[in-house]
Amino acid sequence: MMDLMNYDVFSKREWRDFYQDASVPLTQASLRQIKAFNDRISLQDVQDIYIPLVHYLRLLIKHFDEWQDSKAGFLRQKPRHVPYIIGIAGSVAVGKSTTARLLKVLLNHFFSDQRIEMITTDGFLYSTAELKKRGLITRKGFPESYDMKALITFLNDVKSGKQLMEVPVYSHKIYDIVPNEVQEIERPDVLIIEGINTLQLPSSEQIYVSDFTDFSIYVDARPKLIEEWYLERFKALLKLAENDPDNYYHSYTKMPLKDAVEEAKSIWFNVDLPNLEDYILPTRSRANMIIHKGEQHIIDQVMLRKS
Repeated sequence: MMDLMNYDVFSKREWRDFYQDASVPLTQASLRQIKAFNDRISLQDVQDIYIPLVHYLRLLIKHFDEWQDSKAGFLRQKPRHVPYIIGIAGSVAVGKSTTARLLKVLLNHFFSDQRIEMITTDGFLYSTAELKKRGLITRKGFPESYDMKALITFLNDVKSGKQLMEVPVYSHKIYDIVPNEVQEIERPDVLIIEGINTLQLPSSEQIYVSDFTDFSIYVDARPKLIEEWYLERFKALLKLAENDPDNYYHSYTKMPLKDAVEEAKSIWFNVDLPNLEDYILPTRSRANMIIHKGEQHIIDQVMLRKS
């Protein structure tokens, strides 16, 4: 693929052999708590892919911190600690949130003296009421459905060393921003930011989210596979919503399963797939790393951008 010609490509075995560490700080039980609906991840993948990745990040963060000190010295400024930001992008249902949560757990383990925080850009979606007001309800998830000014301001505050910041909370249960609820972010050493738009140029801003990220990961898979995972996740969410009238998916449980799945397919083909093809996938070549998945969410390749 032409857009990936600037990457070194490593098989799982090659990537695994770059760093070996037998002390995986996870169990199958803790993995089940980390993974998203219908996502699959094994202790072997943690060992083969994520442990080497964390130690690769260790090298990058060390270099980043040294560079901040060198730059301050050259500019005759007082040295200050600048947070390191990791962006994680990819389609809906591809496993971004699992990757983000797993990275946070591993970074907390291997960087025990540092403050690791994580947010999702879902918190910067406009509320359902605001989307309706702007005529964007059918464009939810597209670039224009996010309050990018607020997201950019937040990232600028992080980089500037602001002590305490607040992020709106998005609930997949109600499929909306939770009123009067915020996530507090307290001056992180490392911030993981996960979302479909972390590599995009917003329609309303001339600054990329990735202008603030120091390392970016794109979680990749064939669209046909992502569609399968999307529908599997939809069915899992239906089971959770059966006895919960407050759940967004509860209304779908009142119709025959076949009809509900057809509704989900329609959403995929009319909303999520166009968003992937037009706005998400074109940003893949901006990522520093691409983690590629095959059948059953199994990672088969890791790609690192050469420059």
